[in-house]
Amino acid sequence: MSGIGPDQALSIAAIATAVAPGQGGIAVIRVSGPSAVGAVAAITVIPGQQVWESHRVLYGHVVADGGVERLDEVLVLVMLAPRSFTGEDVVEIHCHGGVIAVQQVLARVLEQPGVRRALPGEFSQRAVLNGRLDLTRAEAIGDLVGARSQRAAQLAMAGLDGGIQKTMVVLRERLLDQLSELEARVDFEEDLPPLNGEALLQELQAVRLELLNLVADGERGSVVRHGLRVALVGRPNVGKSSLLNLLSRRERAIVTDLPGTTRDLLESEIVLDGVPITLLDTAGIRATSHAVEKLGIARSRDALASADLVLLLFDLAQGWLDDDQALFALIPEGVPCLRVGNKADLPLKAEPVDASVAASVADVRLSAVTGDGEQALVRAVLERCGALGEQPLLLALNQRQSDLAVTAAEALARSEQVAVDGLPWDFWTIDLRQAICSLGEITGEQLTESVLDRIFSRFCIGK
Repeated sequence: MSGIGPDQALSIAAIATAVAPGQGGIAVIRVSGPSAVGAVAAITVIPGQQVWESHRVLYGHVVADGGVERLDEVLVLVMLAPRSFTGEDVVEIHCHGGVIAVQQVLARVLEQPGVRRALPGEFSQRAVLNGRLDLTRAEAIGDLVGARSQRAAQLAMAGLDGGIQKTMVVLRERLLDQLSELEARVDFEEDLPPLNGEALLQELQAVRLELLNLVADGERGSVVRHGLRVALVGRPNVGKSSLLNLLSRRERAIVTDLPGTTRDLLESEIVLDGVPITLLDTAGIRATSHAVEKLGIARSRDALASADLVLLLFDLAQGWLDDDQALFALIPEGVPCLRVGNKADLPLKAEPVDASVAASVADVRLSAVTGDGEQALVRAVLERCGALGEQPLLLALNQRQSDLAVTAAEALARSEQVAVDGLPWDFWTIDLRQAICSLGEITGEQLTESVLDRIFSRFCIGK
């Protein structure tokens, strides 16, 4: 796929690095397009005999309109087409970081004829349109930039190395081989040996199974990429804040023996076995007349509805009480829940029969004070949310890719039904073509510009 629309005939420019006051000694402004070199040359003074050749670094200054006032001291990197990220002429201006200097330099670039501000992900989109990057690798770049954990970054690198592309190309080629056999029989069946329909059907089933396995891995990968929201819920003083502190390894909540201490929704960002977790430490839900505490309890109820998983803590020493059961009933239908028996290090206060009931109710037993049972809790959380699997997660489709893989698998299932019904060969080809088309959309071999616009609009500006 190649070619650009009329608007893309203009050069584009954007800041390609994070910008914040006092953060980062260097900022990069990227310019791509036919007027990239001319635009940057017009705003810079390059002393001496430095030559504007491809893949050279030039030293100079960006100057204000009029060519006298210096705005910043810069390095200019020149990468001429086609040896650049986008396949076009690309010039990068490396200036000082922060906010003011980089914004002044970008403003000067955008003042030049034929240069406009880049849209989100437009550099990567041009790389795909110009054949410098396949679509799965471009999407992996976005995943790498947005990675919230080391494991998410590793999955992104697997896509950037071409793992998803290679896998999809192989599956698509296998289907194309079967389609060619079918079409040959449709047109020249009398001149060819009989087609082994059973072997063809087995191949379609094998590809379908591989696609479904990739979809399942994609669901696990989605958890790794996007993380989970886990709400800690329980009666006052059952140890929610202590558990948050144990898992986050830092004091994010006040821990006291007074009920109702947590009156607001506290969040802590952690990573458990490579999965980003947002822990929501909620106010204890109970009857109260205190206005501030009522607000905290209302937020706790909202957290239950928005959570991917609820950890319902109760006091093992006191047993499973009616109030615990009432809280359990408040958890919305469809939201997974783990009942966590806390304070396993303390002696029992309840009657023996209550203690035995509490032990049977608990999905996990632990002590948030000593840490005993923490690993069992972590594993239970990841299992309940589908983040664990029997095999290591090496590749993970994103949501767009997974949806197309499901469409392809469904089309192959329909082809199998056509075979079972004993219909002629040309009926087999209809759904097989649909499956091949869906796999082509994953790799970018069959896409429209409107679809590309939707994909890259989710990228950050400058990438």
